[in-house]
Amino acid sequence: MKEIYYADKNRYSNGMAFERCGRSGVLLPKVSLGFWHNFGSVDPYERSREITHYAFDHGITHFDLANNYGPVYGSAEETMGRLMDEDFRPYRDELFISSKAGYDMWPGPYGDWGSRKYLIASLDQSLKRMKIDYVDLFYSHRYDPVTPLEETLQALVDIVRAGKALYVGISRWPLEATRFAAKYLKERDVPLLIYQGKLNMLDREPQEEGILDFCAEEGIGFISFSPLAQGLLTDRYLNGIPSDSRMSKGKFLKEEMLTPELLAKLRHYNEVAESRGETLAEMALAWILHQKGVTSVLVGASSTAQLEKNLRCINATPFDEVL
Repeated sequence: MKEIYYADKNRYSNGMAFERCGRSGVLLPKVSLGFWHNFGSVDPYERSREITHYAFDHGITHFDLANNYGPVYGSAEETMGRLMDEDFRPYRDELFISSKAGYDMWPGPYGDWGSRKYLIASLDQSLKRMKIDYVDLFYSHRYDPVTPLEETLQALVDIVRAGKALYVGISRWPLEATRFAAKYLKERDVPLLIYQGKLNMLDREPQEEGILDFCAEEGIGFISFSPLAQGLLTDRYLNGIPSDSRMSKGKFLKEEMLTPELLAKLRHYNEVAESRGETLAEMALAWILHQKGVTSVLVGASSTAQLEKNLRCINATPFDEVL
């Protein structure tokens, strides 16, 4: 018989800090747990369970999912559903669960992009997989250059009005489309809660494009995904490419990416981190959290030890070095 999970009574005094999400009433943990990798059907369920227990016991209330997270597609949400049944249902009102739709999910013309048909059907499927009645946050996962923005955004409005989501967000939309989205949603009393974008010390596009400034001005939260650049901003690749690394498998990171110039930059960053008494990963996460307009940073985890190390960024000293 499986041991019953009782959340740590000190979960909100274990060191987590919370940040207001834009000008909303929502407080998000500075570190949120992403289910993109390590929570699919190819991963050991008991490890996923151990990681999520550790996360919640240390104040991580925000679990970030999407319809196609796994692998296989949908299986990360199925893991979340099993976790709800076995462990987290008594704590549902303490959790902030998000999901998304926008990338390829099922065959045919209605399983991709940003149509009303796809978004609503996908969310209905996600709720069944996660075994919950609503998500706290539902995202348009990517900008659709063909579907009228009004159709995508009105679907988000109607999803909230139907009680299937409490808040809505967008991910990786260009600035002008983000401006349009913020105005459209605000006029319909379903304000844009948050923008999810890739921000790290190697990829600063949301800053360079003006997304972060716009979000800060408009009271929209910002959450960073891929904060460690798929592991580049760790000590993993400082001395070459390990045989068991993500880069050696070549799916998301290609070996040709690790140029001599990039390796020199990573080693420089690592020297700065060591001078601060931190790991490179710790400093990279802290750098994001201290950028103007950032609410939270999404971390993945393949072990509780890795998550424990990442959580140290919350107490890292702010820094202004030109990196």
